[in-house]
Amino acid sequence: MANSKTAILLIDCPDRKGIVVTIVNFLVQQYDVNILNADQHQDAELGLFFMRVEFSTESTGLSEDAFRAAIEPIAREFKMNWRIEFSDALQNVALFVSQYHHCLVDLLHRHKAGEFRCNLAMIVSNHAGARALAEFHEVPFHFMPVERETKAQVEAAQLALLAENEIDLVVLARYMQILSPEFVSAYPRRIINVHHSFLPAFTGARPYHAAFARGVKLIGATSHYVTAELDEGPIIEQDVARISQNDQLPSLIQKGRDLERMVLSRAVQWHLDHRILSYANKTVIFA
Repeated sequence: MANSKTAILLIDCPDRKGIVVTIVNFLVQQYDVNILNADQHQDAELGLFFMRVEFSTESTGLSEDAFRAAIEPIAREFKMNWRIEFSDALQNVALFVSQYHHCLVDLLHRHKAGEFRCNLAMIVSNHAGARALAEFHEVPFHFMPVERETKAQVEAAQLALLAENEIDLVVLARYMQILSPEFVSAYPRRIINVHHSFLPAFTGARPYHAAFARGVKLIGATSHYVTAELDEGPIIEQDVARISQNDQLPSLIQKGRDLERMVLSRAVQWHLDHRILSYANKTVIFA
């Protein structure tokens, strides 16, 4: 369909019979859609239902306001939370980084290779070392050093910068600063962090050192949404690697950084593709 428009509908609501057929009939009858992909999940313990429907249509009446008015009776009947995302709308993304650049390099490469459909609007760093990378990839760079005495003022300037550039997603690519509750509340479920540990084990600033001292046989990395509670946000992706007594601390850190790159890039990709629903400090990831 050459003139078709593609959109994604995400819903969550109390689980009951008839949700799927109601949604499908609504989309087909209201907008004559072609369903490209549909996935669903039930949380039996909490009695919740989740669904993602990707569809295309040639209907000229598909807009967010018109869709809201049309779906409202169904949303009331099923007590739905819902949102619609249009595939042609690019999200504006800001990358925050400190002195470790492995995740930043990976994200920049993936964006340049066309893996991420987004507008990479800026790189923000409290260290100047990432400036050359930003210039090479032609991404605006903002050096904003943070001191204990100036942290509040710097955060206020960062929030103003994000608002000015209409940022949709903030990615902490090893940004080693704790964000204030005020900063986090400005971007709920729109800040993704990578933690260099398989949470909830080994939280804090030096998890690889703690893992090495403990003699673990597996190390991991975790990507999660940021909340006001440090390292407690909904987990998006995790991965692990096996280590042995032959792995000293440097090789353990190297393996861990490989994991960090993978789990962060997956989380960013899934968020940009609107494949994540968050609830009860958990996430549903749709395939």
